[in-house]
Amino acid sequence: MPTGESEEPSVDRDEAAQFSTQAWALNADLYEVIRSMPFNAELAAGSLGRERFRHYMVQDAHYLIGFGRALSIAAAKAPDPDRMVQFARAAETAIVVERALHGGFFRAYGIDAATFAATPLSPACDHYVSYLLATAYAEPYEVVLAALLPCFWIYAEVGRDIHARAAAGNPYQAWIDTYAGEDFARAVADMIAATDEAAASAAPALRARMHRAFAHATRLEWMFWDGAYREAVWPV
Repeated sequence: MPTGESEEPSVDRDEAAQFSTQAWALNADLYEVIRSMPFNAELAAGSLGRERFRHYMVQDAHYLIGFGRALSIAAAKAPDPDRMVQFARAAETAIVVERALHGGFFRAYGIDAATFAATPLSPACDHYVSYLLATAYAEPYEVVLAALLPCFWIYAEVGRDIHARAAAGNPYQAWIDTYAGEDFARAVADMIAATDEAAASAAPALRARMHRAFAHATRLEWMFWDGAYREAVWPV
């Protein structure tokens, strides 16, 4: 079960191995679960229910606010000006550019600012945002990047996969094109490079913490899409 507890993965301690290569390999099975889960399968087919996608878009807009804050903290913790600029720009993109995508769907779905503000974060969204912010504030720079990386990387992989199999006339084509696009791919490549750079000089214990953060954020990616598919809300 993707959300269940499992034994700590065996991490290759070879200093020459890139962190990203190791992390993806250790979580490849979970990525396959994400790629093939009902939400993404139906999104590719264009058959995903309108209310499910509406639920997802509202929660994703909430998520991006927290994600942008976490990126801003990563910028503050970055060891050099180039990385500071990278994460500050990524935070801007999360808040401004990607929310413009949401804005188009919000208008189509009749969601105004008041409706959005009155909709609480779902359990999965609240968990994910809380985890990223707690990590950003409390953990060292290297672990913060490892926790942020799955959102970038998994969205790019899912976007490319869905783009390759999307049905003609897909009502969610704007979403698909955003995450399968070259601009997003460049941002993902930059994030992978920054994380590998941070991991290169990390002691084995710190690198292990990075792997735990990457794995947990990957589980939360699954939880977010699963919660959207079930239109999950707080039970009480």
